[in-house]
Amino acid sequence: MNSSDIRVVVGVDGSEPSKLALRWGARIATANNATLHAVIAWQYPALYGAATLPIEWNPADDAKATLTETLQEVLDDKHPVQITEAVIEGHQAHVLLDAAKDALMVVVGSRGHGGFVGLLLGSISANVAEHADCPVLVVHTPASEATP
Repeated sequence: MNSSDIRVVVGVDGSEPSKLALRWGARIATANNATLHAVIAWQYPALYGAATLPIEWNPADDAKATLTETLQEVLDDKHPVQITEAVIEGHQAHVLLDAAKDALMVVVGSRGHGGFVGLLLGSISANVAEHADCPVLVVHTPASEATP
């Protein structure tokens, strides 16, 4: 089995918890000779009608830029692991669960962008942890206390 057959999926949204999850995912992928599969999900805002959205705005482009910038910042082109990227329209938890099918592991940050601040575990990470078919690592902040 080669590294393209083994994947570690990481949910990325540009937040500090997702950056930490990316660091953990890269280490796990490296240790297991696996591909790091960085996934970002996007949706049109639910509270806006099509008439109120700027015509030139493309949320998929914004998501791709966030993914690219986050990978560059966190891994800085000095990663010993193969990386694949995915920018997918849909609810974050559903996208990650689909991407994690047949994966070695899925890694998510807790309390990224969105959710209720008072929850101990973010709704996305809780949903992924409850429904994933593979092991799930939920990385909590602050980053200074959770360095891999």
